[in-house]
Amino acid sequence: MTVFYSPGTGFFYDDQVSTFIPEDAREFAVQERDALLAQVSHGKRLVCGPQGLPVLLEALAQSHEELADVERYWRSVQLTITDGVVTRHRDEVEENSPTTLTPAQYAELQAYRRSLRNWPESGEFPLLPHRPAAPEWLSTLIQ
Repeated sequence: MTVFYSPGTGFFYDDQVSTFIPEDAREFAVQERDALLAQVSHGKRLVCGPQGLPVLLEALAQSHEELADVERYWRSVQLTITDGVVTRHRDEVEENSPTTLTPAQYAELQAYRRSLRNWPESGEFPLLPHRPAAPEWLSTLIQ
């Protein structure tokens, strides 16, 4: 396997995966590419430097509005993926069937969903460490 870096696109290309490699691409060490990409996953950003080689920079700060948009999206996803658990429980109750959730779990789930809905009005929104925490048992029920 040979890895290439293109200053024109700012991307890495692997000759065993890529069907197209730009003309300006130059061979690049696999280990060095992996080290750079590992830093990208830790908050850095990769850009083309002055010599046409990739360099790492600090990630750009997001505005309050951008952070809020990301957290509203996350919150919507959390509400959507718990909808099925709530619906199943309500259906089981209506049918007088045994329920998947205990009454305490159902109350905890509804409290979590209420926290999600109220979070944007809290003073900690959109700070990631203050996201409402899902009940620990919930992940076993969401497919």
